[in-house]
Formats: sequence, structure tokens, C-alpha cells
Amino acid sequence: MTDTTHSGATAADEPRRSTSVSKRGGGDPASRGRTTIADGVVEKIAGLAARDVDGVHAMGSGLSRTFGAVRDRVPGGSAKSNVTRGVKAEVGEVQTALDLEIVVVYGVSISDVAGDVRENVIAAVERMTGLEVVEVNIAVSDVKLPDDEEEEPEQRLQ
Repeated sequence: MTDTTHSGATAADEPRRSTSVSKRGGGDPASRGRTTIADGVVEKIAGLAARDVDGVHAMGSGLSRTFGAVRDRVPGGSAKSNVTRGVKAEVGEVQTALDLEIVVVYGVSISDVAGDVRENVIAAVERMTGLEVVEVNIAVSDVKLPDDEEEEPEQRLQ
């Protein structure tokens, strides 16, 4: 006796299979792994964005600027420290908080300069890193008077 099982179904009765090509690994490539951003990266972005605001003469306290100027004159000294001087970042997985110490030019509205710095820093950091900036704390440590000895002004981006 031969046992044959045949349901009488034809190929037309079978569910159609999609012939589209599916991506290997599944999902969007952007979701395949982690991206971490170091505190120093955010500090550099914030430092450059803050220096770009009119009314900001320098970043950092007088002592840190003095040590930085000496370090910059030493052969082999790093210009990197100049960029992050006066900036401290705490970076999480999706958010960051920043503390900035600035020196303003005499005669400008400190509250306006601080607001402009905050706005510029938030825009630059969020655009470049995708992190949410939850706070930007600004400490004004000094005012650059017109008759102060001219220390080398910090370079602005053009």
C-alpha cells in the first residue's frame, strides 16, 4: 500500500513570497552600533563657538590664561589647550552640560553676551554632535578694559 499525501493545492494557492531583497543585519545602518563622543570634542566645539561671539575677549580665568600663554610659547606646546581653555563639558549618552568661563570686553552688555554665547554654543554642539545640550552655565571672570596691557587676543574664526 502506498501512502501519498496530496492536498490538491496548486502553486497558485501557496502564499506569495516577497522577492524584494532584504537588508542583512536588519534595520537602519545608523542603528548598528554605538557612537561615543568624548568630553574634549564637545569642549572644543563649545570653545570655538563661544569665542566666535562679539564681546568675548578670552576664555578662562586670568591664571589659566597666563599659564596657557606660557605653555603656547614653549616649543612643542599644544595649541589644543587654547581651544578648550575655560570650557568644561560633561557628556552622557544623549545629553551634555557645559560650564564656560569667559572674559568680556568692557562696555558690552554682559547679559546679552552671555545669552549670545549660550545660543551659539547650544546650536553648534547640537548640530555637530546630535547631543541635547541641557545647560550652559557661564561665569564671567573678568572684563577687558581698553587700557589693560594688551595680551595676545584669542583668535576668532573668520
